[in-house]
Amino acid sequence: MNIKSERLADTVNRAGQTDPFMVGGKVLSSRFLMGTGKFKNKAEVRDCIRASGTQVVTVALRRIDLTRHEDNILEYLPPDITLLTNTSGARNAAEAVRLARLAREAGYGTWVKIEVINDSKYLLPDNAETVKATEILAKEGFTVLPYILPDLNIARALVQAGAATVMPLGSLIGSNQGLRVKDLIQILIAEIDIPVVVDAGIGSPSQACEAMEMGADAVLVNTAVATAGNPAGLAQAFALAIQAGRQAYLSQPPGPRPFAKASSPLTEFLYNESTAS
Repeated sequence: MNIKSERLADTVNRAGQTDPFMVGGKVLSSRFLMGTGKFKNKAEVRDCIRASGTQVVTVALRRIDLTRHEDNILEYLPPDITLLTNTSGARNAAEAVRLARLAREAGYGTWVKIEVINDSKYLLPDNAETVKATEILAKEGFTVLPYILPDLNIARALVQAGAATVMPLGSLIGSNQGLRVKDLIQILIAEIDIPVVVDAGIGSPSQACEAMEMGADAVLVNTAVATAGNPAGLAQAFALAIQAGRQAYLSQPPGPRPFAKASSPLTEFLYNESTAS
């Protein structure tokens, strides 16, 4: 177990089996963050929030329509939800900063997911522009959650810039491919002291559980839930899997062995008897 996981486990033990998840000074009980794009209707978003217990949802500023209440996604969000405005559509740091400021001025708060993408084929985040936007917005008092390709040097730069978390992709956005860059995410978990939230590419609860078992602090899911046959049911399954993965991580499960080892004393006794004869 690395230094970060030892510190976390000690925190849990000293706090009487509590496991606080803190982002930007706010303590959250749910480690499941949910996106709101691609849903067939906004009522499904509301149902998924209720079923999963998520406390943070991402919304693209361009999807908020205040002129038509039936089309305004904010009408479907519980009042206690933390709104994480994302800068979807931004192609550089300047555009991301502009969207974040517009969201703040419109009254949507200061939590922002920085999403800077200028690659239309693979939709990969621009790490360098993301660092620039994070530095500007963090100085202005925003709680910044930047979406990145997993890179240790970039993650360290984001910590220095004042990011509240780092949010490495698990695989290509919307692909449901799971943790294709698992080893790189593991490095961030081991080396970065702010929360690591796995974002993008998570397609099933088992993949979310795997991320949590690695030591990720939270998981953000959108496409898998929004396009499921039963979105609310899958949202609940994700929430439960994330809880299970976190509990497993804190319980320090043993690693794999290259050979068999008897789990029963009787099995070992019989083996010794047969070899003796």
